[in-house]
Amino acid sequence: MRIPGMPQSPQPLSGAVAASITRVHAAAWSEAAVLARESGCRFVALWGTDHRERDGAFSVLAAYATAQGLCVIELPVAATEAAYPDLAGVFPAANRMQRSARDLLGLMPKDDAVDTRAWLRHGAWREDEFPLRRDFARAAPLEPAPDSYAFVRVEGDGVHEIAVGPIHAGIIEPGHFRFSVVGEKVLRLEAHLGYVHKGIDKRFEDFTLEDGYRLAGRVSGDSTVAYAWAYAQAAESVLDVRPPARALWLRALMLERERVANHLGDLGALGNDGGFGFALAQFMRLKEDWLRANDAAFGHRFMMDRIIPGGVDSEPDRAHLEGLVRQAREVLEEVHAMRRIFDEHSGLQDRFLTAGHVAPLLAHELGLTGLAGRASGQAHDLRADLPTTPYDVLKVKKVVYQGGDVAARVNARFEEINESMRLIVALVEAMPGGDVRAELAQARDGAFGVGWIEGWRGAVLVALEAGAGGRIRRCHAHDPSWHNWPLIEHAVMGNIVPDFPLINKSFNLSYSGVDC
Repeated sequence: MRIPGMPQSPQPLSGAVAASITRVHAAAWSEAAVLARESGCRFVALWGTDHRERDGAFSVLAAYATAQGLCVIELPVAATEAAYPDLAGVFPAANRMQRSARDLLGLMPKDDAVDTRAWLRHGAWREDEFPLRRDFARAAPLEPAPDSYAFVRVEGDGVHEIAVGPIHAGIIEPGHFRFSVVGEKVLRLEAHLGYVHKGIDKRFEDFTLEDGYRLAGRVSGDSTVAYAWAYAQAAESVLDVRPPARALWLRALMLERERVANHLGDLGALGNDGGFGFALAQFMRLKEDWLRANDAAFGHRFMMDRIIPGGVDSEPDRAHLEGLVRQAREVLEEVHAMRRIFDEHSGLQDRFLTAGHVAPLLAHELGLTGLAGRASGQAHDLRADLPTTPYDVLKVKKVVYQGGDVAARVNARFEEINESMRLIVALVEAMPGGDVRAELAQARDGAFGVGWIEGWRGAVLVALEAGAGGRIRRCHAHDPSWHNWPLIEHAVMGNIVPDFPLINKSFNLSYSGVDC
């Protein structure tokens, strides 16, 4: 993709992420989006920031995935207008991100046709309050305003609405799902999230660049390794430091173990939702053993706080590393046995096949990403497409299916476990020696860095701006679930209501990652 003022090829900001950032005017902002779509680039994220003390304006930023790396476009937005050209007309996935920027910063797309319903606010603060503005009165008590979400209504004979949530019978996080049905057939589903908005973007302002990884790792707990690594990449770019090779290999080892743990849990839950409780028992047994081995090797079941800027904060000894290899081989044998059962179980296959179908064309148009995207023919995986150390030497095999249904998403999980087990063995057997931490330098005020890591659910992005005195001025953490939640609404259409839990679990998206 080529727009005026942009480098021909993005340059690595940290030796790890090939990225560029370019400030543009409004016409180039819109032009970049159109050119990105026409040239096959993918829309990654949109967020805003308050730069009024720097140049009297806000900024809205959009990130695009190109064949060469990540391209970040920054558009100054006049404080008097607080409006910018809409991107949702080009990339539909931008819609909810734009609504979030409106709730948090008061920045609005100019197009009158754009959906302007609140996304994160839920009446928790007044319409004229914007928490991410620098002059937001943090010490003042919030004054909630009345909140009523205008769901899209489906009219017609025999059409009924079923409201599910936001509080659910299980232990999942809150989210509201409004079904329009005829009998048991779903005509339309509309989701509304934001109920667990935690103010993480604002909270980052209280952290130093060195310590921000702690908060990043808590954006979505099932992806703590991916978020911490993405944050570390961004911080290392800002701090101009390169972590030691051994630290990078240990990071990859933790990331693949995080991937396997989540796939094991999901396969058990999917079997259970398909009426096969035996699968839940077996896969959760394997997952529990897997997490206990994490605790023994890294000092934490989920490996939280183990990836830090400059390296890692945990180094397993040789005996533990060899134990991880043995476990990978043993667990893989059991996973293969379970897959044979899944494949031969007619009841499961009847529930999985054709349920929750997302065709490759629709997946492409709406930006389905990560594991769910690859199950619908979207062959994108940063570990293979833009490999950083050590993935550049591991030659990751992408797992891609065309089916786009629950069955394809189940098969993708089995295949990704196979590949992650191969990677775990290779990482341990070829692990380099040496230090696991590098000394950190002082960041320049205003320095900008990006981290981009292929987590188990999809690509996690962290954009980081340094402030004065080694503190964080702005940090935006982006979860792939932003792209995928709208696709569940399409996937459930034409299915029966009882299949929704199964379809939803086959995506297993993050509430916290979107509501941060």
